[in-house]
Amino acid sequence: MLNQEFIILGLLKSGPRHGYEIKKELKDVVGLFATITNKSIYYPLRQMEKSGVVKKNISREGARPEKYTYTITEHGDKKFKELLYKNISRLERPFFDIDMCLYFLPFLSKTEVSKRLKVRMRLLAKIEHWLKKQAKQKEKYYPHLSAIIEHNLDLIISETGFTKKLLNRLNKK
Repeated sequence: MLNQEFIILGLLKSGPRHGYEIKKELKDVVGLFATITNKSIYYPLRQMEKSGVVKKNISREGARPEKYTYTITEHGDKKFKELLYKNISRLERPFFDIDMCLYFLPFLSKTEVSKRLKVRMRLLAKIEHWLKKQAKQKEKYYPHLSAIIEHNLDLIISETGFTKKLLNRLNKK
C-alpha cells in the first residue's frame, strides 16, 4: 500500500480528483512505467482518508447521485514529500520474474525454454520499438516523463542483451 499511497498522493498534488479519474490515470499513465495491481481504488482511498492524508469532498447536482472528489491534506502533502525523498534516494536490487525461472532452469526442457525465450525476445523488441517511438516525440513530454522513457528504454535494451546471451548459452549446450 505504501507505493500505492505515494502514487495516489502524487496524483492528487495536481488537484482534486474523482476516484474514477485516479483509477484511470493509474491504469493509462502511471501503469506504463509502474506495476500497480489494484482492483478497487476506493479501499485505499478510504484507508488514506482514515489516516488523514486525503479528504473526501461530497457534492451533488440536482437529483443526481452524490459525487466524491478527493484532495490531498496538509498532512498528506508532508507524507507525500517524505515518501518522495525516501524513494528517490532508495536503492534496492530490482527483482525480475525471469530470475526465479532461471533458478529452476534445470527442471525445464531446453527446447521449450528456448522457444519461450524467443517469444520473450519478440515482446522485448515490441516494447523497445514503442519506447523508441515515444523517445522521438520528446517535445510532447515534460522532462520528467522523458527521463522515465529513457530509463525504461535502457532497461529494455539491457534485458534484451541478457536474453540474447542466455539463448546463445542454451543453444551451445
